[in-house]
Amino acid sequence: MSATIQHAAPIATAAKLFCGFGDPTRLAIITTLADGEQRVSDIVTALNGSQGNISGHLKCLRECGLVTDRRVGREVHYRIAHDEVIDVVRSAERLLAVTGEHIDLCPNYTTNPNA
Repeated sequence: MSATIQHAAPIATAAKLFCGFGDPTRLAIITTLADGEQRVSDIVTALNGSQGNISGHLKCLRECGLVTDRRVGREVHYRIAHDEVIDVVRSAERLLAVTGEHIDLCPNYTTNPNA
């Protein structure tokens, strides 16, 4: 039995979306924000990253419409823009629960481009 998948968005646009999720720092930011709104400094601390690096990734996520921000005085607070972002992450977690070992061992994917 086969199911037809309806393509609501062009494949190229969907691939760009998954590139955004494919960066470890951006995915960690999204996962951190799944618990609720956070200040940039909180995200930097949680991810043990640099302010510049985290801010650059947050800018990317904001420009793509995945997170939103609001200024409170000198601080910027970020949150997930759409519940569907969390749905994608949770779906990936469920998929990894059944395929994670195979993905870890797959020679076609690497998190180190120099490997």
